[in-house]
Amino acid sequence: MNLLGMTLAELQDLTERLGMPRFAAKQIALWLYVKRVTSIDDMTNLSLKFREILKADYEIGTSAPVEAMRSIDGTVKYLFQVSSTGFVEAVYIPSEDGERATLCVSSQVGCKMNCKFCMTGKQGFERNLTAGQILNQIISIPESQLLTNVVMMGMGEPLDNIDEVLKSLEIMTSDYGFAWSPKRITLSTVGLRKGLERFLRENDCHLAISLHNPFPSQRLELMPAERGFSIIDMLELLRQEDFTHQRRLSFEYILFKGVNDSMAHAKELVRLLQGIECRINLIRFHAIPNVPLEGLSMEEMVKFRDYLTQHGVFTTIRASRGEDIFAACGMLSTAQKEKRTEELL
Repeated sequence: MNLLGMTLAELQDLTERLGMPRFAAKQIALWLYVKRVTSIDDMTNLSLKFREILKADYEIGTSAPVEAMRSIDGTVKYLFQVSSTGFVEAVYIPSEDGERATLCVSSQVGCKMNCKFCMTGKQGFERNLTAGQILNQIISIPESQLLTNVVMMGMGEPLDNIDEVLKSLEIMTSDYGFAWSPKRITLSTVGLRKGLERFLRENDCHLAISLHNPFPSQRLELMPAERGFSIIDMLELLRQEDFTHQRRLSFEYILFKGVNDSMAHAKELVRLLQGIECRINLIRFHAIPNVPLEGLSMEEMVKFRDYLTQHGVFTTIRASRGEDIFAACGMLSTAQKEKRTEELL
């Protein structure tokens, strides 16, 4: 069993069961999340006896990435193996000015949401990641100490794995863990009601909603999750929250030619988001196999952005990074999964 991913409360229960002093839990947390050791033997302020007791049934639980693809712009896509055929991706994205270093992490192997434009959804769903496997993506890359921000925008739907995701967020933001400000972390979701309610209630991290179309019937064609929790109902819930201080709310909007890029869509976005303190991130679409969707030119994206901004909705165009290594979610893991499956057969 792995120690990585245990909260302080869980470590306290563990040390009590093993007959260790209660303060040992904080010592273990320090070794795991601050000093980030890879062996229980390195926990030198624990007695040899207690280290041996721990080693009988536990290990740290870190694992290095099995592959790395490097872009000419500095972006690095890391591949982690989490089961015999299960792989997840984490993408390291340094800003051009060198002031920010963001890691995009995964929360599931595959995904149940099956969004039309997402390669991960084409894999189907295999399993949830544990909190330890989520955190491992952060602490096991060479650039770990350089990170300024983490975004849960990788493979999977974070709110569909809410228990483990919230545990990982607690560890990232707690004094006993990474001690990061919640402002350093953003969770991206299509919107699942129960998970979203818990996320809003239990932490202060930033929130990004995958919107992609302001008309519910059209959004449903892109995102089956619209059927379970409509964007209209979701916005009603979000209007009850305060997004003016600690927490930031943003909406992700991939522009597809002839699908969600008209002035009618822009006007409906302005109407739909009226009165909500938020921003829109416009995202350029990069083609994925067997998906009949096309992206827009930069000129067309600028026109769409300018309309929204001029009508009171702060809007940016997200810079495309890592295009030469297919940094979009699911591409590398899908290829590796298919290769591994063939080997096992």
